[in-house]
Amino acid sequence: MIKIRKGTKDDLPRLFELIVELAVYENGEKEVTNTAQRMEQDGFGEDPIFEFIVAEEESSIIGASIYYYRYSTWKGKRMYLEDLIVTESKRGVGAGKLLFEETIKIGKETNCTGMMWQVLDWNEPAINFYKKYDAHLDEEWINCNLHF
Repeated sequence: MIKIRKGTKDDLPRLFELIVELAVYENGEKEVTNTAQRMEQDGFGEDPIFEFIVAEEESSIIGASIYYYRYSTWKGKRMYLEDLIVTESKRGVGAGKLLFEETIKIGKETNCTGMMWQVLDWNEPAINFYKKYDAHLDEEWINCNLHF
């Protein structure tokens, strides 16, 4: 049975393993410069900037949803789903669905007007998963970023 719960500091080493696993899947392992130690500071320090929930099966973390809040001048408070990760050997058992639905629930409980996220255009399994929720996949906007 899969259980969903709020993430804790003690979960950070496993969470970071999942992040690296996702980066490998997305051919971006060399791009990961974050650490579990920095995640502790950023998630549990004086001014936390992200939260996460985990999916556990038999006391082992098999997935996670990492999110934070942002502000839209058009829509107000929004939730941003940074990553929805399920370890490869456990994909298809329902953990992603449970994590996604709990993340939506948290967004509603915290008075968000909606949730945003990104998906790689080649990740058909993820795209098909999100389509089941009638998610709007926007092809107009171009993602932009700066590295400091």
